[in-house]
Amino acid sequence: QVQLVESGGGLVQAGGSLTLSCAASGRTIYPMNWFRQAPGKEREFVAAISWSAGTTYYADSVKGRFTISRDNAKNTVSLQMNSLKPEDTAVYYCATGPPGSDWYWGQGTQVTVSS
Repeated sequence: QVQLVESGGGLVQAGGSLTLSCAASGRTIYPMNWFRQAPGKEREFVAAISWSAGTTYYADSVKGRFTISRDNAKNTVSLQMNSLKPEDTAVYYCATGPPGSDWYWGQGTQVTVSS
């Protein structure tokens, strides 16, 4: 069983930065992912990082602005978000789990970007 707790969300002006963190209880040997869900929209993929941190993936909408990283010794994954835009406003979730099976999800953290 893995529990995920996100933190670091908040209100920021457009062009600003935020760093989200996700702390995992239990060993997480799978890729770690960030998703987000804006009001009235479906949840969408944001970024992912392999267990070894050697491979990262980003949605086109955040590529070049967001950076995902992980610290396996601390069981944490972070999402550094720069040059934030109002369209980045959403609840951000971290998630992990084995392929083809139910994943573990955090409760989410709100990010609001004002114009």
